Amino acid sequence: MTRRSKKRTLLACLFVPMCGLLLNVGCDSAPEATTEAKATEKKADRGVVHLTAEEIQRGGIEVKPAARVDFQIIRDFPGTVVPNQRAVAEITTLVRGRVVDVYVDLGQEVKAGDLLAILYSSELGLAQSGYLKAVAKLYVAERAFKRAQSLLEEKVIGLAEMQRREGDMISARAEKRESQDRLRLLGMNDEQIARLDREQTIQSHVPIVAPFDGRIIDRNLTKGEVVETIEKLFVVADLSEVWVIANIPEKDIPYIHQDQLKHGQTVEVIVTTYPDQIFKGKITYVGDVLDPATRTMRLRLELPNTDRKLKPEMYATIRVYSDAERNVLVVPESAVQRDREKKFVFVQRDAQSFEARDIKLGQSSQDMVKVLDGLQEGESIVTQGAFVLKSELLGEQI
Repeated sequence: MTRRSKKRTLLACLFVPMCGLLLNVGCDSAPEATTEAKATEKKADRGVVHLTAEEIQRGGIEVKPAARVDFQIIRDFPGTVVPNQRAVAEITTLVRGRVVDVYVDLGQEVKAGDLLAILYSSELGLAQSGYLKAVAKLYVAERAFKRAQSLLEEKVIGLAEMQRREGDMISARAEKRESQDRLRLLGMNDEQIARLDREQTIQSHVPIVAPFDGRIIDRNLTKGEVVETIEKLFVVADLSEVWVIANIPEKDIPYIHQDQLKHGQTVEVIVTTYPDQIFKGKITYVGDVLDPATRTMRLRLELPNTDRKLKPEMYATIRVYSDAERNVLVVPESAVQRDREKKFVFVQRDAQSFEARDIKLGQSSQDMVKVLDGLQEGESIVTQGAFVLKSELLGEQI
């Protein structure tokens, strides 16, 4: 074999493996391209959940369009119903005495001037006796002074004797004023004192009467017991109007409209006893100083209570509304799903496909929440059954 023939044979041997190698490379390139396309397609479809019509029905999935509304923030605060403090009387006695009789019971309606109880007081009797003695002493002193004036004119007595009798009269007048003031301190009025002057009869019985129309909400005496001046015998309250006292957290103070207090900001009040009834009241007082321990502000509402449904010490919820914000995009709270720091809703792409869409949320109000970004008005979102889609989505990602 010549040298040229050997060279051709060597080149032929080298060419065959290279060709095989090139063929192998060419054959493998098609599967790799297919895998990459599938990965890209899977990545693009990662945030979408596909369900059959039967699965949608079984999951209770409901879809509604995102809409714009007039948005109001609602805040609820706990409160307590209390009597109107301007129409509450804590009745005590001005004299120590023994209870002779009690005419009213707890919860009873009374009218102004109604007799509630009668006390017997020896202290009052002694005070009236002292007053009558002072009146008699003054009567004698005035007559003696007049007689002294006549005797002085006839030069029967001297000037010194007349002046002494004048001094006795002035002293008797002071004693009468002192004893009269004591009777007033013990609860007697001018009419009763005038009666004592006329009849000169001591009355040791002390009537306890209602100061105004109302209801007996507390009673602390029984027949026969001795009561002191420091004891509270009855509490009478006019419950035709009541107050609700609440403590507002510092962060929620802006919801109380300070500029409306002159006319009274109207708010809603709900009590547990009547959950379906809303009572209307006006804010009439806002605290000027926060409680340093709880960081809350004291608030007072006044509510009409003509049907007497609101009882003192009932727990109440005060509901305050912010000013309405116009044309705000909102979604139901039930539509919003959360996964760590992410917040998203499911947007319907077609009859059986739902896309998980990240959104930015604002403030919430009861069952609605404001949408700041990530959603357009009119897009159909899942409002019920979104948790089923979330489970499917997270299961696919795992």
